[in-house]
Amino acid sequence: MDIQELWDKARKQTEVLRMQLQDLSTFQATVVPYIFLAESAVNPGDSIVRKGQVLIERPSIVLPGFSPQFEGFEFESDLHVSDNTVATFLLVRGIQFPSLKYRHQVSSLDVFEDSLQKAIEHYTKQLTLAEDIKTGLVVGPEDTWQLSLLLLVGALVVRSAEGDLRRILEEWRKRQKG
Repeated sequence: MDIQELWDKARKQTEVLRMQLQDLSTFQATVVPYIFLAESAVNPGDSIVRKGQVLIERPSIVLPGFSPQFEGFEFESDLHVSDNTVATFLLVRGIQFPSLKYRHQVSSLDVFEDSLQKAIEHYTKQLTLAEDIKTGLVVGPEDTWQLSLLLLVGALVVRSAEGDLRRILEEWRKRQKG
């Protein structure tokens, strides 16, 4: 499959069931923990459970507008496209990630020995009982997990944009007065 087909598949089949309640931090790094669930392609009737986090931070070098840096998403090995190709692909389609570094860190990859629906119920209950308001719960195709995670991160970026602008303006006003 080419990148367009993979993107269409992820976009149509990804569902963000829960996302972090707090907005992304304007001036500091933000950790976005997640649980990604998918039907297993190898063991029908089982589910894949991928847990990890995406660290969103300012890059150490200044980047031009809308030039995100993606690290650790395994685009090259899994989807056979470079990080830059993904960023360009998204930009051409009007999907603009801010010029930040998005570093994916996986912590575990497991099999849940039951249906996807049972896995969804199990992890929803687990997050609710733990009163976890930071961990996102995403369901999508196993072979496009990276793009499904970008949809989660993109939703957080869009939701945080208004607050970011307000905080940036407040910081600027403080500097003008000081």
